[in-house]
Amino acid sequence: MSISVEHDKRKEEILDKALDVFVDEGYKDTTFQKIAERCGITRTILYLYFNNKKEIFSSCIKRFMEGLEHEIRRMAGDASLGAAEKLVSISQRVVKECATESKLLSVVLDYLLRMKTAGGDPDERVRRRTIRMRHILAAIIIEGKRKGEFPETVSVKATSELIYALIEAAVFRITVLGQKDASPLEASIALLAGSLGIGPSKPGED
Repeated sequence: MSISVEHDKRKEEILDKALDVFVDEGYKDTTFQKIAERCGITRTILYLYFNNKKEIFSSCIKRFMEGLEHEIRRMAGDASLGAAEKLVSISQRVVKECATESKLLSVVLDYLLRMKTAGGDPDERVRRRTIRMRHILAAIIIEGKRKGEFPETVSVKATSELIYALIEAAVFRITVLGQKDASPLEASIALLAGSLGIGPSKPGED
């Protein structure tokens, strides 16, 4: 195994254990020392992989987002699905992944709240992390309009923002309220698609 591969493997192992520390301690109380201790290494060795706690935390989020984006792109490129089906499938997958990683998201929420208290802009930070997902949603709607599945009157921006807002609401329920049932989102997206005349039938219709 090359040195580079071994280095990357060790970084992944550190991120796995560091995430447990963030979940157990919260972002504020997590320290570089605690992460090193959980990994069974010294701070000096940990510095060979990461510069500080913030970099480790950002890497945890980046890993989650990159994995999620990979799945979203795969579904967006599935030729067997219509545009509306893609929107529903992607929305379901995002919420289910968020439910699986609800502990990480709770730490992210704590981090964003602290950022806001300190005068930062959490909205800008979240938008920067999710911009590619927003673009994928918009591209699917454009595809649906081009293929005649969606009416020309459908606003790409308004529809993609509404779908994203439904996803945000579902993630809020998961993170803040502790609800992990993704079925309400499925019904909401299906209802939206049906009301626009662009996809799956409304709940209760054949």
